[in-house]
Amino acid sequence: MFLFQSIPWYSALMWFAVLFGLMLLNELARASKWLSRAMFIALPLVLTVAVWPRSAGPGTSVGTWFHWAKVYSALAGTLGFMALRYHKKIAANKLALMFPPFILALNILEAVIRDFQVAGMQGMIDGVMMVGGPWNVLNGIAGILNIITITGWMGIFISKDKTQDMLWPDMLWFWIVAYDLWNFAYVYNCVSDHAFYAGAALLVSCTIPAFLIKRGAWLQHRAQTLAIWMMFVMCFPGFVDTSMFAVKSSHRVDALWVVSGLSFVSNLTVFGFWLYRVVKHRKNPLKEELFTDLAAYTRVAAGR
Repeated sequence: MFLFQSIPWYSALMWFAVLFGLMLLNELARASKWLSRAMFIALPLVLTVAVWPRSAGPGTSVGTWFHWAKVYSALAGTLGFMALRYHKKIAANKLALMFPPFILALNILEAVIRDFQVAGMQGMIDGVMMVGGPWNVLNGIAGILNIITITGWMGIFISKDKTQDMLWPDMLWFWIVAYDLWNFAYVYNCVSDHAFYAGAALLVSCTIPAFLIKRGAWLQHRAQTLAIWMMFVMCFPGFVDTSMFAVKSSHRVDALWVVSGLSFVSNLTVFGFWLYRVVKHRKNPLKEELFTDLAAYTRVAAGR
């Protein structure tokens, strides 16, 4: 196959199991603040002390600085968003509203740095097959564009329904699609043999809820599904490496160029639209929302 080696039927079924499992756990976390605390505070504390030092140590495919940074930055995001969702005084503080774009940009920046780093790597490194090259640099640039086009953080608010979701009206579908293409390319470039699950299934697990279940809450969905996945794979790295369900990348150079090229073109397009809106409407993207006249924005902002 073009992107991956053979995908047996049982791996295809497991892909859907991972997808729906992440979506289910995300919905359970949305529904209960106590379950959220157990899932994102108590459980990681136990795993940090009792499990990860052995399961995610040096020599494993998740034993790099990036994986450890990613699991804790994802957890930091969920905890910060929980603070905004469940404490009205914090949600009312404009400085506190800077946290979501900061943690999002930090997560993207971590991956950008790793893409640039992997560009010079070849062969099996830390249990992962690396095929580094200029495609890593191209996708790293796409990630920088993705950071630049984060906008509208000052419009974040907490929904008034039972789930108390953190909604971001200015974070619209075109940015999310560009992010998904960039992030898949990152995983495919840098952790290629994990991309079947950690790239495709994980990204779809937060995009479906953002489009079909709770619009405007993409970042909340993303943080929670990412934290859940990272905790799982830090415990069981063999699932994506050596288990019967593992699906390996094709490691084809043309595939690496295609996924990174799509990432770059999509993010360059979003950047062009972002710049057009900034210039045409004379708005400061650091202080103002850019897309208030679009229908996708008003559907979410109506809940304010």
